[in-house]
Amino acid sequence: QVQLVESGGGLVQPGGSLRLSCAASGSIASINRMGWFRQAPGKQRELVATITSGGSTNYADAVKGRFTVARDNAKNTVYLQMNSLKPEDTAVYYCNALVNSAYDRRWGDYWGQGTQVTVSS
Repeated sequence: QVQLVESGGGLVQPGGSLRLSCAASGSIASINRMGWFRQAPGKQRELVATITSGGSTNYADAVKGRFTVARDNAKNTVYLQMNSLKPEDTAVYYCNALVNSAYDRRWGDYWGQGTQVTVSS
């Protein structure tokens, strides 16, 4: 099985920073794209940032310049550094990865359980 586990969420004041981590584990042959999505109350889930296996990144306009996505391929881990946080960033953040299973060599789209980020004074 393949699992994605997020960590690093919490409560932070506006203007503060948080660093989210997502570690993939299990029967992994390779990981293609990794990324982060978020869902605020009453809103649809939206893409936050993605990073390819080659390091190419993509950001939502709302977070560009404030958030940075990175990955450590040796650890099968993706990070989201969030700076200058705003109340509008409050949401559940979900890790996502396209993973090739070492067990059956099939590609699958996997999701983490989500971690709450609350930006409030």
